[in-house]
Amino acid sequence: MTLYSYVVRYDIGFAPNPFRGLCSVATCKPVIRAHAAIGDWVLGVGSAEHDLRGRLVYAMRVEETVSYDQYWSDSRFRDRRPSLGGSRMQAFGDNIYHRDPVTGAWVQENGRHSLPDGRPNTDHIERDTRSDRVLLSQEFVYFGGDGPVIPAGLRSGDRDFLKNPRGHAVVRDPAHIDAIVEWVQTLGSGRLGRPADWPSLERPDRRVSERWQP
Repeated sequence: MTLYSYVVRYDIGFAPNPFRGLCSVATCKPVIRAHAAIGDWVLGVGSAEHDLRGRLVYAMRVEETVSYDQYWSDSRFRDRRPSLGGSRMQAFGDNIYHRDPVTGAWVQENGRHSLPDGRPNTDHIERDTRSDRVLLSQEFVYFGGDGPVIPAGLRSGDRDFLKNPRGHAVVRDPAHIDAIVEWVQTLGSGRLGRPADWPSLERPDRRVSERWQP
């Protein structure tokens, strides 16, 4: 078992997408998506710019992986396609990629990673599709901007998996992973908070930076 950790720079319910009893990582972090195996853990931690450094945003145990075409065509995930006229949760659906059946070219649906006018964003297409793989889990906990502080004993010294804010960190030591997972499993399960970048009365200083405003 391997544990991957990275900083969630934009927490808007898109990557990860923690809704409807399922946590999915369908975009960004192509290296993690390419290498994470069934049974591995992925942890998202808070960013310094959100004053959330050292806090847990979410944790998931990878239970299933699918390709983009499988994700798009599988009826289980149809409600994860973006719907810009719906709720904020629907607008940030992460089921945005599939291949054109004739040309084989990538199709990017109008969503979070598109250009402001809805046209495909080639930079995001190139980055996201470096790994044609979506990570899925029903065994997860998501806190958004309200996550607990990760105990110092789990990330101290040369085992600190918060040291690489731009890429990701990998933990392979079984004892260290067991300690992290044991702590995570005491926190509850499912979606227990709201995305840090969603506007709220509790956080009037935080705003969704995309074109979907409240």
